[in-house]
Amino acid sequence: MTVYSVRPETIQAAVQAALGDKAKHISIALDEVQVVVSAADYHAAALALRDAPGCKFEQLMDLCGVDYSEYKDGAYDGLRYAVVSHLLSVSLNQRLRLKVFASDDDMPAVASVTDIWNSANWFEREAFDLFGIVFEGHNDLRRILTDYGFIGHPFRKDFPTTGHVEMRFDAEQARVVYQPVTIETREITPRIIREDNYGGLQ
Repeated sequence: MTVYSVRPETIQAAVQAALGDKAKHISIALDEVQVVVSAADYHAAALALRDAPGCKFEQLMDLCGVDYSEYKDGAYDGLRYAVVSHLLSVSLNQRLRLKVFASDDDMPAVASVTDIWNSANWFEREAFDLFGIVFEGHNDLRRILTDYGFIGHPFRKDFPTTGHVEMRFDAEQARVVYQPVTIETREITPRIIREDNYGGLQ
């Protein structure tokens, strides 16, 4: 169990006071506080969490995208894409998870928080690259992990595990070329070998 100097209930109360109606849902699980805000309130809520006296979340430790399309084996019926941030207050020794859902599944977009925490820069680029979530206001939103010519977003649940194209060097053209994937999917069943005297047991 993680030990903090501030009780989760105290953090929850401070976050509720700072955000007011902007907090759609605040919960405590495993001694960690999570707050959910709407996409429209995301930037203002992030700014309040950084500056409010009881919060002082000066550092963004992590930010990632989430695709809920297969959550609970397809039984989930909420918005598909979320952005989850983990915040740290060094001065108050407390942490918070901030979650926001993009309001449009076809074109997921939320505000960028790079002007609040500059550490969000590469995190937001990664979420854009892998999930296709657009961060409005980001001044350099481009792919960071995949190739410049890559098509699609590989962390989306509907992206095929083999991808759409493969890359190889063509000796005749003396350059790298892309071509449709030629890998045939197959199911591999492990071979089980049974020994009569395995491990010295009779």
